[in-house]
Amino acid sequence: MNNASHEIRLTADIPDDSYPAELANYPVIHTQPIHWGEMDAFNHLNNVVFYRYAESARIAYLQTLGMFDGSMVTVLAQSSCQYLRPVVYPDTLLLGVRCQRLGTTSIVIEYSYYSCAQQAVVAIAEAVIVRLESDGKTKLPWTIEERARLLALEQKVGHTPEL
Repeated sequence: MNNASHEIRLTADIPDDSYPAELANYPVIHTQPIHWGEMDAFNHLNNVVFYRYAESARIAYLQTLGMFDGSMVTVLAQSSCQYLRPVVYPDTLLLGVRCQRLGTTSIVIEYSYYSCAQQAVVAIAEAVIVRLESDGKTKLPWTIEERARLLALEQKVGHTPEL
């Protein structure tokens, strides 16, 4: 990953006026430039690209929590995206990422896609991730320490996930 074009920021570590108010309660902000080749036939950002961006943002969130070091097995159980406005090149999206709900073995991640060019949220999405044993078949609960780290990160921006 090229760190010059893909940046992860912790909202709580940024001065309040450095990010859009719409993302203030998202602890992780993933910066994603739009590339010309990601446009569809109508010259809009292709819908499948939103899912790729969500994947990158989700990994950034898990890395921030120290939960994406190669030792943890997770599976994407569900994913959805609601497109609010078309996105066109050139632009940069800021993806706010937060935990909407923390289950015993799952987590619902919420995304807000903010267009720097439009100065507006252009899409919202969510994904359900399930943690598994190393065999990839049996669900594995989040540890007390992992839950505490996640809740502390969310609390930094005044957000409390549903438990």
